[in-house]
Amino acid sequence: MARGSRVPYLVIAGGAGGGGVNATGGGGGAGGYRCSVSGEDSGGGASAETPIVLAGTYTVTVGGGGPVSTNGSNSVFATVTSTGGGSGGFNAGAGSLGGSGGGGGSQGGSNGAGGSGTADQGFAGGAGGGVSASFSAAGGGGGADAVGVAGSTSAGGAGGAGVASSITGSSVTRAGGGGGGADSTRPGGAGGAGGGGAGASSGGASAVAGLDNTGSGGGGSGSAGQVAAAGGSGVVIFRLPSNVPASFSAGVTTSITVDGSETVYIVTATSTTSETVTFG
Repeated sequence: MARGSRVPYLVIAGGAGGGGVNATGGGGGAGGYRCSVSGEDSGGGASAETPIVLAGTYTVTVGGGGPVSTNGSNSVFATVTSTGGGSGGFNAGAGSLGGSGGGGGSQGGSNGAGGSGTADQGFAGGAGGGVSASFSAAGGGGGADAVGVAGSTSAGGAGGAGVASSITGSSVTRAGGGGGGADSTRPGGAGGAGGGGAGASSGGASAVAGLDNTGSGGGGSGSAGQVAAAGGSGVVIFRLPSNVPASFSAGVTTSITVDGSETVYIVTATSTTSETVTFG
C-alpha cells in the first residue's frame, strides 16, 4: 500500500446476551461501534474517527455474541478495538459495563441500574422498573446510537437504537440493544433498531437473539419458565482502492464486493483471536 493511504473502517464488537434465567432480566447491550467513514457517526454520539494508515500485516478479529448473562467479545482491526457489549442484569442486579451497557434487571420492586457504555462506542442501558413484589420489568440494553429505555409499569424497556452506515455502498443500521424482559402479562421490550432482540414476557413471547454480524444485544428473560437470548456477533468492514490488494490468513470468513473504484471487505467471522490481514 502506498505511504499515506488511509483505510476507512467500521468495527463492531459482539453484542451481549440478555440477563436472566427464570428471573426478569435486562436486555443485552450492543457491541462497541467504531467508524471512520467521513460524514458518519461512531457509537455513543461521537463523530467519525480518522481513518488509519496501513501497510503490512495486522490482527483482525470478529467478536462473538455473548451467551445469556454474558458480555460480548471484542472486535479488533489493526490498532482499533471495539469493546464487547455489557450483559443485562437480573434479580435486581445492574447491567454490566460494555461497549453499550446492558439494562438492569428488577425483581420484587427493587430496580437494578443500567450498565454504562464505553465512551465514543455506545450508550448505557436503561434501569429496571419493578413497582411491586408481584411485578417487575427490566430495562433495555444500550445501543450504539441511544440509551436503553427503562422498564415501566406497562412493559420491559426497549433496546437503544443502532447507527446507520453506508460503508458497503448502501445504508445499513447495526448495533441495536436488546429489549428488557417483563413478568406477569406485560410484554417484553422491543429490540433496538439495527438487530436488537426483543425481551421475553413470562408465559408469553420468548426472548429473541441479537442479529449476527450487527453486534446487537439479545433480549432479556421474562421470569418463570423464560430464558434470555444471546447477543449477535460483530463485524469488521473496510474499503480499499481496487488496485490495492488485501489477503487474509486461514480462519477468516469474508465477503468481497466492488463499489465504484473501491473494494469493500466484510469480515464476518474469525476462528480465533490470531487471524491477520495483510495489505500490499
